[in-house]
Amino acid sequence: MPELLVSLALLAATLLFAVLRPRKWPEAVVAVPAAGVAVVTGEVTPAHAWAETQELLPVVGFLAGILLLAQLCADEGLFRAAGDAVARACHGSPKRMLGGVFAVAAGITAVLSLDATVVLLTPVVFATAARIGARPGPHVYASAHLANSASLLLPVSNLTNLLAFAASGLTFTHFAGLMALPWLVAIGIEYAVFRRYFADDLAAPAHDPDPEEPPGVPLFTLTVLALTLAGFAVTSFAGVEPLWAAFAGAAVLGVRALARRHSTPVELLKAANLPFCLFVLALGVVVKAVVDNGLGDAIARFLPDGSSLPTLLAIAGVAALLSNVINNLPAILALLPVVTPMGPGPVLAALIGVNLGPNLTYVGSLATLLWRRIVHDHGTEPELREFTRLGLLTVPATLAASTVALWAVLSL
Repeated sequence: MPELLVSLALLAATLLFAVLRPRKWPEAVVAVPAAGVAVVTGEVTPAHAWAETQELLPVVGFLAGILLLAQLCADEGLFRAAGDAVARACHGSPKRMLGGVFAVAAGITAVLSLDATVVLLTPVVFATAARIGARPGPHVYASAHLANSASLLLPVSNLTNLLAFAASGLTFTHFAGLMALPWLVAIGIEYAVFRRYFADDLAAPAHDPDPEEPPGVPLFTLTVLALTLAGFAVTSFAGVEPLWAAFAGAAVLGVRALARRHSTPVELLKAANLPFCLFVLALGVVVKAVVDNGLGDAIARFLPDGSSLPTLLAIAGVAALLSNVINNLPAILALLPVVTPMGPGPVLAALIGVNLGPNLTYVGSLATLLWRRIVHDHGTEPELREFTRLGLLTVPATLAASTVALWAVLSL
């Protein structure tokens, strides 16, 4: 018991610092020392810590590659072009704009990860709403919700997906095939709720965007992105880590950006966000200490075994609850050792829980906390009451319906 309390204290300190980030210091500032304390004090053995680090290294390497790729796509104007397309297609209708934001956010989240949606798309959403004179609320909240809800589709869509993908034993295409219906169901429910909840905002008058020279579609960037996505599937079939496909796509765009002097080596290194990658590795060690000292056994005793619908619903519900208590990244790290022996179905059910659950509270995922800071920087303060109310309207429904959809696909 004392070991568990110490491990939980280290995890709490790590997550609290990651949430508050005083002076915008990297999350690794506390996470790395916490991992060191866990090893030195015997909360986790050096062998277990090293094994956890080795297991996470390919996932973290992929994360660095996809973050760099997303930033290079933004530098090439991909997000600005998407915002311009939405502004022109909606013809001054906030309702049509909401549909456009849902489509763009779902696509970007699926292919370039939820971080791209939060960090790179949210400012574009603000600018697009201003162009047509629409109230930004529905569209900005949509970017936050879809960063979580639309991250179910591909292994590359979320760091939690990468961890679950590595544990599931599935190929890239099999993973996507199983999660396609739950992904569509979650997005459909979110859209229906947003249309009703923000009915007054969406009915407010707006106008066609002012005519201006369109930014142009970065065809070269789209081609590289499509080839990179195909590379994810090819490497999966070949038994090669998908991080090499991510780095190949980032290398092509990176060399082009350097040659055209659109970026510098320092800027590219910064885009890979190596301090955050180090945070993930250290967090994995801290969570390993918590799991080894009792949390893993507690989860195993509580969760039912098997792949029946009630079991999948229970796993998804526990995962969602856990993500709102200790954040979704530690939650999936804690759940995977328990659910992986049950097969891919329970692993994917846990993934549904940790991806959809964070829409209920700010602390559910680091991406939501980052979204809150970005919204604040644009002169808007998201209301906790409204965020929570939206979460209560969407999370239980999407959680249950997406899990049922997963069970249906698994039953085929």
